[in-house]
Amino acid sequence: MIPVVISGTGLYRPEHTITNAELVASFNAYVEQYNAQHAEQIAAGELQALAPSSEEFIEKASGIKQRYVIDKEGILDPSRMYPRFQERSDDQLSLMAEVAADAARQALAAAGKQAADIDAVICSSANMQRAYPAMAIEIQQALGAGGFGFDMNVACSSATFGIEQAVNAVRSGTARCVLMVNPEITSAHQEWRDRDCHFIFGDVCTAVVIERADTATSSDQWEVLGTKLATQFSNNIRNNFGFMNRSEDSDPNARDKTFRQEGRKVFKEVVPIAAAHIEGHLQSLGLESTQVSRYWLHQANQGMNQFVIKKLVGADAGAEIAPLILDEYANTASAGSVIAFHEHHADLQSGDVGVICSFGAGYSVGSVVVRKR
Repeated sequence: MIPVVISGTGLYRPEHTITNAELVASFNAYVEQYNAQHAEQIAAGELQALAPSSEEFIEKASGIKQRYVIDKEGILDPSRMYPRFQERSDDQLSLMAEVAADAARQALAAAGKQAADIDAVICSSANMQRAYPAMAIEIQQALGAGGFGFDMNVACSSATFGIEQAVNAVRSGTARCVLMVNPEITSAHQEWRDRDCHFIFGDVCTAVVIERADTATSSDQWEVLGTKLATQFSNNIRNNFGFMNRSEDSDPNARDKTFRQEGRKVFKEVVPIAAAHIEGHLQSLGLESTQVSRYWLHQANQGMNQFVIKKLVGADAGAEIAPLILDEYANTASAGSVIAFHEHHADLQSGDVGVICSFGAGYSVGSVVVRKR
């Protein structure tokens, strides 16, 4: 079997940040306005008053302290509470392709590659900016890459699922060098007026170069020992926003159809699924969970990651085993585990084994076991 390596990663990070304090001030201003505007209906029992948020609630619930966003002003405007992006013509590079190209160029530089060396582009993300033309094909053109490109979506597991497709393409000979990007403009599919989820997401884009080991020239190579994917249907995380909404004549006063979740159910159900998935994957490769030097896990919730690690290694593990980046970045959908890998692998030595794992809506779980060359 042809050895395949991850030879470079890249990270686009927006310039704007929103702290919990800023977010809470905006949200609570909206709550005050809403409750005042609907005071009569609330008093009559026709509507329920909205509850304010707090910094303590956010950090205790998630471990998140801030998030990066492409636009800050629109999100923090209590009368708007979603980002404001300037519409672009069809002849202009789309916003999603722009951030993906930025992360991709960083990954290519890290891998010592030129765009012409890429013969496949996979754009794998929780939400695409449009249905077609495929975002991957636009990114391919923006970079000057060759071959082919396609989009895919497995929600928060999109990156690990995308890595497997890239690895399979290289091993089968369909491609020699694949670029896999995860543009996550999550601020645009977040309901900022919902106390239960208004703090969860942030914007980023990650990129990974995957290629044959015999073509890799980077000094930082990670051999892919194996990939494993699993899905199990659940309604507990959903985003119903789509092109058919306008044909459904939905209640115009209802909550919007973007991201929502049953957080407690997700926590209770996903943790054992993810832990068992990782353990089974390692065993299939002749490895024990305690032999893994680092776990780069999906960055959705600090408590969730702590529970997964405890099930795997049997004790509370610190950042040296399972680094957290969500305190700075928040939940970045599929990009979180790749950010953790990108920022926290340089100290590992040749022969060290690590696991990149994501889990989310679907339910979906994807794991990639790698070894430092």
